[in-house]
Amino acid sequence: MERLLAQLCGTSAAWPLPLWEGGTTGHCFTQLVLSALPHAVLAVLSACHLGTRRSPDYILPCCPGWRLRLAASFLLSIFPLLDLLPVAVPPGAGPGPVGLEVLAGCVAAVAWITHSLALWTLAHSPHGHSRGPLALALAAILPAPALVLTLLWHCQQGTLLPPLLPGPLVRLCALILQLAALLAYILGWAAPGGPRGRWAPEPLLPEGQEPEVAEDGESWLSRFSYAWLAPLLTRGARGELRQPQDTCHLPHRLHPTYLARAFQAHWQEGAQLWGALYGAFGRCYLALGLLKLMGTMLGFSGPLLLSLLVSFLEEGQEPLSHGLFYALGLAGGAVLGAVLQNQYGYEVRKVTLQARGAVLNILYRKALQLGPSRPPAGEVLNLLGTDSERLLNFAGSFHEAWGLPLQLAITLYLLYQQVGVAFVGGLILALLLVPVNKVIATRIMASNQEMLQHKDARVKLMAELLSGIRVIKFCGWEKALGARVEAYRARELGRLCVIKYLDAACVYLWAALPVVISIIIFITYVFMGHQLTATKVFTALALVRMLILPLNNFPWVINGLLEAKVSLDRIQRFLDLPNHNPQAYYSTDPPTEPSTVLELHGALFSWDPVGTSQETFISHLEVKKGMLVGIVGKVGCGKSSLLAAIAGELHRLRGQVAVWGLSKGFGLATQEPWIQFATIRDNILFGKTFDAQLYREVLEACALIDDLSILPAGDQTEVGEKGVTLSGGQRARIALARAVYQEKELYLLDDPLAAVDADVATHLLHRCILGVLSHTTRLLCTHRTEYLERADVVLLMEAGRLIQAGPPSEILACISLSHYKSQSVQNPEKTKEGLEVEQSTSGRLLQEESKKEGAVKLHVYRAYWRAVGQGLALAILFSLLLMQATRNAADWWLSHWISELKAAKNSSQEAPASTSPASAGFFFPQLLLFSPGSLYAPVFPLSKAAPNGSSDIHFYLTVYATIAGVNSLCTLLRAVLFAAGILQAAANLHHRLLHRVLMTPVTFFDATPTGRVLNRFSSDVACVDDSLPFILNILLANMAGLLGLLAVLGSGLPWLLLLLPPLSIIYYRVQRHYRASSRELRRLSSLTLSPLYTHLADTLAGLPVLRATGATYRFEEENQRLLGLNQRCQFAASAAIQWLDIRLQLIGAAVVSAIAGIALVQHQQGLANPGLVGLSLSYALSLTGLLSGLVSSFTQTEAMLVSVERLEEYSCDLPQEPRGQPLQLGTGWLTQGSVEFQDVVLVYRPGLPNALDGVTFRVQPGEKLGIVGRTGSGKSSLLLVLFRLLEPSSGRVLLDGVDTSQLELAELRSQLAIIPQEPFLFSGTVRENLDPQGLHEDRALWQALEQCHLSEVIVSMGGLDAELGEGGRSLSLGQRQLLCLARALLTDAKILCIDEATASVDQKTDQLLQQTICKRFANKTVLTIAHRLNTILNSDRVLVLQMGRVVELGSPAALRNQPHSLFQQLLQSSQQGARSSP
Repeated sequence: MERLLAQLCGTSAAWPLPLWEGGTTGHCFTQLVLSALPHAVLAVLSACHLGTRRSPDYILPCCPGWRLRLAASFLLSIFPLLDLLPVAVPPGAGPGPVGLEVLAGCVAAVAWITHSLALWTLAHSPHGHSRGPLALALAAILPAPALVLTLLWHCQQGTLLPPLLPGPLVRLCALILQLAALLAYILGWAAPGGPRGRWAPEPLLPEGQEPEVAEDGESWLSRFSYAWLAPLLTRGARGELRQPQDTCHLPHRLHPTYLARAFQAHWQEGAQLWGALYGAFGRCYLALGLLKLMGTMLGFSGPLLLSLLVSFLEEGQEPLSHGLFYALGLAGGAVLGAVLQNQYGYEVRKVTLQARGAVLNILYRKALQLGPSRPPAGEVLNLLGTDSERLLNFAGSFHEAWGLPLQLAITLYLLYQQVGVAFVGGLILALLLVPVNKVIATRIMASNQEMLQHKDARVKLMAELLSGIRVIKFCGWEKALGARVEAYRARELGRLCVIKYLDAACVYLWAALPVVISIIIFITYVFMGHQLTATKVFTALALVRMLILPLNNFPWVINGLLEAKVSLDRIQRFLDLPNHNPQAYYSTDPPTEPSTVLELHGALFSWDPVGTSQETFISHLEVKKGMLVGIVGKVGCGKSSLLAAIAGELHRLRGQVAVWGLSKGFGLATQEPWIQFATIRDNILFGKTFDAQLYREVLEACALIDDLSILPAGDQTEVGEKGVTLSGGQRARIALARAVYQEKELYLLDDPLAAVDADVATHLLHRCILGVLSHTTRLLCTHRTEYLERADVVLLMEAGRLIQAGPPSEILACISLSHYKSQSVQNPEKTKEGLEVEQSTSGRLLQEESKKEGAVKLHVYRAYWRAVGQGLALAILFSLLLMQATRNAADWWLSHWISELKAAKNSSQEAPASTSPASAGFFFPQLLLFSPGSLYAPVFPLSKAAPNGSSDIHFYLTVYATIAGVNSLCTLLRAVLFAAGILQAAANLHHRLLHRVLMTPVTFFDATPTGRVLNRFSSDVACVDDSLPFILNILLANMAGLLGLLAVLGSGLPWLLLLLPPLSIIYYRVQRHYRASSRELRRLSSLTLSPLYTHLADTLAGLPVLRATGATYRFEEENQRLLGLNQRCQFAASAAIQWLDIRLQLIGAAVVSAIAGIALVQHQQGLANPGLVGLSLSYALSLTGLLSGLVSSFTQTEAMLVSVERLEEYSCDLPQEPRGQPLQLGTGWLTQGSVEFQDVVLVYRPGLPNALDGVTFRVQPGEKLGIVGRTGSGKSSLLLVLFRLLEPSSGRVLLDGVDTSQLELAELRSQLAIIPQEPFLFSGTVRENLDPQGLHEDRALWQALEQCHLSEVIVSMGGLDAELGEGGRSLSLGQRQLLCLARALLTDAKILCIDEATASVDQKTDQLLQQTICKRFANKTVLTIAHRLNTILNSDRVLVLQMGRVVELGSPAALRNQPHSLFQQLLQSSQQGARSSP
């Protein structure tokens, strides 16, 4: 290389590239280093921008600045070629050899041609509206110093002085023209011209314009450097990342639509999920293995090249070109390795996101296709939140599974080169630990499966608890059910405890292994008769550390693969569940008669595939077009099952079901109305186009116009999840309106009249069922037989069998209910007053989920510290520092030992005194190659060194082994303490969250989707249990390692610490810019996950309605939209991590390159100390890596702490119910049962009218009070104030003269009982549901069931220990209401509130129940919100409410006799409705 340089530059081989000649820089140096090199950089940067995509709205002509730069670039590409003409014409025009000038001129010409093309591309791209990339403009100015220096050379040579030579003169003119063109280029960039204000910094997101698509169409340079991410990160730094739409769009290959299409091409029903994922994304993923392989190989190139460079510096025998090659190789290897590793990580993450999109999409699609055998919603939500993420751990683990053994093999070979066969002893020990590790990994996997089962159960119970939170608060069961959740959590933590302590054992084994292996290797090596040297010891130590890395990581990799396998099996089981298959379920042939809409023949149905639950058998049923078919029967006789069977929601065991026009779907109104968290209009339209006339007709037919007129925003009012802010009747009518608006031919109506009063029921019958729907076929289940007089056919069901069908006159006479009609006087519908939550006049109920902004606050760190426990946290930190100190002490002792050996050797050879122990380490710099922190000069060498005999080797090895043993104990202590600390934190954080959520007022749950709360209990708790501890462990290890490293640097090589301040500033600026966006992106990722949970839970709840109305496709599209938003945030977050990684790696590479370059210059000047250079390089390598790991782990820890922040937000910021004062009243303070309201005023929110306006009345002990009133009169508000679910604005409520506001809530609610309108049951046994607090004996439970006519049903199910299923789905709705009534019968409360609890039971059962209630509660105070007026006509008194005020209070008889009383008007309108129904 020297000869080539000398020949090119015309210099001597001894000094081929002189820096200084004749008072200025050497011309060869100027042309090669200052001209050709910058031009090459310009060419590469310009080529990187040639692929920039064109702007779709580009309008010619471009602005003057771009035109000037284009013209200057074009001229600058011509001038170097013109400059070559006088050089080529003999005699040469100097100043250098022809070859050098041609090389420099051609490189310049190529660079400027490339740059011109790049500028033209950029001018036609979105960059045309700005100055373009700054890096490109700076690169264009880089050759300027070479031009200026050449001009100075001409001045020194007197080119313009006579005699004037044409050659040099032409070259000087060309040079001046080049400088002028370059000046014009700079002017074009600095002052681009165009319209005024055009070049002000443009907003990142112009008005009405969304962010651009990430990555697609970007140049190579932009892709490698993530320059396309700059606008996003700038927004993050400004605090403008507030919503998912602020992130960049997904690249085409990550878009949910593309992913769904790519996956579906390889997926078919019954296929293996892994096979489909491999077919869709596997080949691309496997190809990334090449990147991994190249990155692994380059990882070894750095130490090897460092060894050669230090050897070159030390010996000084090799030519300079070798040193340049080593330095460039070191720098190039570091940069290339950084880019390859970074791109590998980025591409793997993209494949992971592709697989995630496909898996979540197929999970949702499967949920839409589930048959009658469905897993609980909590289990499906766990598949979405936890299992899908764990499955995708496979992507990160698979390539590591072969990459780590490869690293192991290479390291073993290099170790063999150092110590020969002595390494075998250490290797055997390492291999012996592999089966131990396998046993630990198997135990971890088994515990993991059990933990997930307990987690499923906990999340499922939590979901049920949240859905029934109103009833739980009424009954005061927060503690009892909270204890059940805590019991599941305790079992979950028990498994987590096993996992974490086994993990700690793993960590300890692999952390203690390097020292033990080193001792074995050194002892073996000494006993084999070899002499230990610094080279051998420190290189072997470094290699053992490299050996431990793959061995240490391998268990985690295997664990990741095993976890992925567990989750894959769980997801596969879900995907293998039988589908809802209409083609197989329904007969392919239409009904035999053209006029027949529905035909069932010999059909047997069951809720489970083997028919163990109650079966429904229909021997023959034929329904003609346009008929109204009534279905009647006792509670639990199979009425709802018959409709579900027609809708395809049961298993058809045999027989035929034929439906005409099946493809058009059904109009379905289920017994439990399914309402979405949306506006009332959106609920009714349900995706269908708005038709004003039809919409008005439907509202009128379903009696909704009056209701909408009193709501804050009419039909734009948002209703809570499952419609919790509406009354039962309003929900039923909105669900009916939705079915009617869909305009189907066949309607299945499951008791829509149960929850409404008589005149509304009459209205629905005449205007809707017999009106708007008169031309359709209708099947109507109802207990109100008086409304079936107009039916064409009535079906009588009993025990799941159709026992009789015929005209109403015949069937209704059979069930002899005519005497009920006279008593069936109804009271206008009970409803919740408007909306019981803080709802603005705009009707907006759902508040956007709050998102903290800025850095994770100090209080979040403090919260986690407190959750761990102060003593435990301090113990963890102390053990960590102790571990690091003993590790450094072990290295110091080895260093001291080697120094003593070297000193003894030198003294025996009468070596010069200059070779002191303190400098011994510097004479073996090549040993540092692999060592990122083992070798340093000993600080305080011991005064005496024993002779190098067997006794001193024994002494040194004993001390080393002792220090190593202490280090091992500290490592064990730290691993165990850390496991204990994170388990403590996991337990405390969940306990505080659960306690706070259960103590939150009911208004919070009305305005908050269940998915949002469940996200905390599922994803965020999982993060605190698992992800956060994992990354926190790495962070603490990095911090301790950095402290140890700085201590070593400060003592051994203080001058190197001078590099730390500038390095720290650069690192700080980079990570601060990144962290601002990283935090927000993590928060947005959590934020966009909640709607996915809510949407899936909503879908599972409303599946029959979705299928019946054909809305599954629309819901799938909505899921893709929500998934797309979440993927956008996830993708942006992972791209930001890679943005940080490449910058940190390149800064590290730059530091290494700078030290290597300086070392070469010093070597050439004869100033280099090879020992110091080797040490500097070895530490530069390790320091940058450690700082990089520290920033990454700190940033990830901060991102994970967002989960702690979200848990803390609920644990600290949720509103709490007022607790009241613990009065010393004793247990039996409520002895009489009197209730008194004194001037009670209730307002839901300032600005809304009073729901209760000065209500005053008194109920005597044992009195029976009926409460009536029209919609919005304040009936429900009375109960809410009585139970203190809401606090009155003024006034007070007295029970036996005690002010309820002074009582503790638990004390108050334990003395009251309620039978709610909506039955609430949770998954568990009959016993647990009847008596959640476990206060009663079995005999009392059976007695209550007997009184509610449920004992036979419970016996048939298996007794009190029979499981009820999720939400009590083993029972019909009527049976669920009876079970809730039985629960109330068990109470000893003096005051009972009945909220129309028998709407869904047949009238005969209802009559028996009313007798039971009268008898059972004869001496107790009973407040009944009346729905069927026959239930209150026997009351002692009736309270009539209007507009929140008491307008009448008296006995029913007295009020009926008052001619103009409101009660009399209600009775008259109800009786007219009842009479007009036949």
